[in-house]
Amino acid sequence: MSCRAAAPAYDGARSCVHYRGTARALVHLLKYEQVRTAAPWIAAALAAAPLPAVDVIVPVPLGPGRRRRRGFNQSEAIARALARRRRLRLAPAALARRRETAPQSGLDAEARRRNVEGAFRARAKEAVGRRILLVDDVLTTGATAGACATALKRAGAAAVHVLTYARADLRWVAAATPGGGEEGA
Repeated sequence: MSCRAAAPAYDGARSCVHYRGTARALVHLLKYEQVRTAAPWIAAALAAAPLPAVDVIVPVPLGPGRRRRRGFNQSEAIARALARRRRLRLAPAALARRRETAPQSGLDAEARRRNVEGAFRARAKEAVGRRILLVDDVLTTGATAGACATALKRAGAAAVHVLTYARADLRWVAAATPGGGEEGA
């Protein structure tokens, strides 16, 4: 589904850098090599970004299996460091995965959307009336961010703004998507 056909569930998205070169290497060090000291470097870049007014920071959750294999959630590590820098409340339990999902890498936009559809549940206690900053490492098609925002808004969030360190090159996304469209731009 193209962002021109339907607006994303989140209220806005911002990324600091393009997902290539050094930025890509830094994300891979954190995510796949467990170099946790990369999280504060990424959070420093995020903290410098102009942000809308928010009440709480919520990281994109991992499924229990992937978290067990990695040993930690990279999005939560980034969000925790960002919350400290910005002096904002962190609510990692506000959002959880209902089920394990396949890795999004290698999937086209529509497959990504289907993969995460209904995969998240939010706790109303943490969401009702709050302006949420959803934090993740990379934004590609917006499918994961959209599914998270949908769950948070169904639980009563007033607004969901997405902040990621890196943004994938949309020329690649368009080329990998049937029909050349992009989702959640």
